[in-house]
Amino acid sequence: MAKSGKKAAAKPEPADAPKTDKTWLYIGCAVAAAVLVGMGVYWWQTQSGPVTAGDKKDPDLAALMAPGPLPDISLGKDDAPNTIVEYASMTCPHCAQFHKIVLPELERKYIDTGNTRLILREFPLDGLAVAAFMLARCAGPDRYYPMVGALFETQETWAVPGADGKEKLLLIARQAGFSKEKFDECLADKELFKKLVETRKRANEQFGVDSTPSFFVNGKRLTGEHTLQDFETALGGGTPAEGGAASPAGDTPSQPEGTPGQ
Repeated sequence: MAKSGKKAAAKPEPADAPKTDKTWLYIGCAVAAAVLVGMGVYWWQTQSGPVTAGDKKDPDLAALMAPGPLPDISLGKDDAPNTIVEYASMTCPHCAQFHKIVLPELERKYIDTGNTRLILREFPLDGLAVAAFMLARCAGPDRYYPMVGALFETQETWAVPGADGKEKLLLIARQAGFSKEKFDECLADKELFKKLVETRKRANEQFGVDSTPSFFVNGKRLTGEHTLQDFETALGGGTPAEGGAASPAGDTPSQPEGTPGQ
């Protein structure tokens, strides 16, 4: 769908066009370069490397919980006896399914009761996911999870290929209180972008994360279909509230998600 280099060369480029290497490294898929340029977001640098199968051993707990490039934002009490670390991509349908279906039950039965806290860490699989996570971070710590939730709830409307993705993200951001100026300023934040790249790279190289969503419960890699029952088993039964609807089966991608909309 994207134009080839030869066809693009046939048209005169603007005088101020950047003379950068046009060999893009994608995380699991290709995303139209025009989306990224339009957002003012640089694509992954060569040194970041592609996502490949990592070490599937459980990571060292101290290393997993050590401060990363970006500060962790917890959902739940900081002193909860159990911790779930999630690596997700905003354009990953399976991640959206978890946040819309499984997480509400986890919140009601474990997080809101003080038994468990959840830490979402960014593992963007494409440029649009980078932009979405940047907006969530720019919203501020207190509005991070509401923004993430809104983006997952509306994922099907904005996670689309081409320039439309940027415009649709802007519509969601406006509803969250972003002006056009704040939106552009956020997506032009090179330091934030760099830290997102480092977060993904650290997860892949140190903790063997190569697909989304990936979960670690108290340092142990969660296997299975990521249903509520899988979390309950990993938490040792915990102290959930009685009742509650059963969670439908979730999906675990065997490889990184493709381009949004494919």
